[in-house]
Amino acid sequence: MDDGSEGRLWAKMVNIFKKSDSPLEEHILEASEDGEIKEEVVSMLLNVLELKDTEAHEIMIPRTDMIGVEVSSSLSDVAEEIIEHGHSRIPVFKETKDRIVGILHAKDIIAPLLRGKTDTPLEDIMRKPFFASEHIKVKTLLTEFQTGRIHLAILQDEYGGTSGLITMEDVLEEIVGDISDEHDADRPSDFNELENGKFLISGRVPLTEVSERLNLSLDSEHVESIGGYISELTGRIPHVGEFINISGYKFTVHEGDAKQIISILIDPPTGN
Repeated sequence: MDDGSEGRLWAKMVNIFKKSDSPLEEHILEASEDGEIKEEVVSMLLNVLELKDTEAHEIMIPRTDMIGVEVSSSLSDVAEEIIEHGHSRIPVFKETKDRIVGILHAKDIIAPLLRGKTDTPLEDIMRKPFFASEHIKVKTLLTEFQTGRIHLAILQDEYGGTSGLITMEDVLEEIVGDISDEHDADRPSDFNELENGKFLISGRVPLTEVSERLNLSLDSEHVESIGGYISELTGRIPHVGEFINISGYKFTVHEGDAKQIISILIDPPTGN
């Protein structure tokens, strides 16, 4: 979608809901309540509106969690990283992650490996990296991705250092929700009770379901899932192993990444 078509889409949305001076979000919610728009479509529309103000650093993978390889690494080293982490694109740095010199695509290393040319320098096959400010609007970045057929951007701070990276998938997830692929680890689909009396649940389980199952009163004006709720309480995305106590229950982050809580282990109150 180019800038022109994106602008026309935005104009159409505004025209459709132009009933008064009320915010566009209110009209979308009203249309939802009247049954004019499906719930999943409402979610996407609201997410698109939020993209106007969202900056890349808010949804990026931070530098500390970036997977990269030294430019002096061998093709075998790169292949091991790809297999271990399941990324199809990996940044190449020189000495430090502040000096990103290229991007390696998994398919680019296949040919030399099959030909036995394991000593091929990474400089010969890596691609030019795309850099952007960590403060770039996600909406603008999406346009850059689309027009330049780019899938990954290295985000920099005001001094030119690396803040993190962001992918097309990260941006799309802000609109349509989490995107799973064949490399994602198996995740609990819902609410699983273990033999020891504990519960292993997905971070996506709605707060209402957790409240009903555990006889708790969990409520938020900003999030709907238990993973989002725990992040809201802690003020950030907690690391694996971190826990929070709620009404006697211990909620421990069982699996997660830089963007979300994937699964949670729940210990019931002692004596239950």
